[in-house]
Amino acid sequence: MARIAHLATHQPVAPGPDRLDNARFLPQNRRRLSGPGLRSFLAIADLWGLNEEQRRLVLGYPARSTYHHWMRQARAQESLLLDADVLTRISAVLGIHQALGVLFASQGDGLAWLRGPHDAPVFGGQPPLALVTNGSQDGLLLVRRFLDAARGGLYMAPNATDAGFSPLGDDAIVWQ
Repeated sequence: MARIAHLATHQPVAPGPDRLDNARFLPQNRRRLSGPGLRSFLAIADLWGLNEEQRRLVLGYPARSTYHHWMRQARAQESLLLDADVLTRISAVLGIHQALGVLFASQGDGLAWLRGPHDAPVFGGQPPLALVTNGSQDGLLLVRRFLDAARGGLYMAPNATDAGFSPLGDDAIVWQ
């Protein structure tokens, strides 16, 4: 009971280096990001060739009328307020798009990777785009994390630059 009483009187902790600033969830901040974020999402969805159903799934499957209302507002540069879940999904798409641009020499190569089957256990032989468009935020974030790890040198097969790499042995160490 003392624990419950303590929780009821607990004061919020100020944001610091190990805490997120809750101001990012305020309506004015979400409104500032919603229009540009949705327009960027539309451009990427066009590039990826997503149909309306896939776009709605990526955005959390809003009602068709809601989706079209958002699209009209975004295209007309009108004020728009999306919730944090939708903005998180859009952020994941932006991160995936950016990572593809970093990892692949051409846009076509990145799209081929996104659409082609993948042998990594997390994909189970399916294209990464299947996870992106499965309707779950987890699927989006999994592909984003996978690509972020690949940018850091994990998971992906070696590219042409890395193919000829041979590790240094102890004999290569020079002491002076």
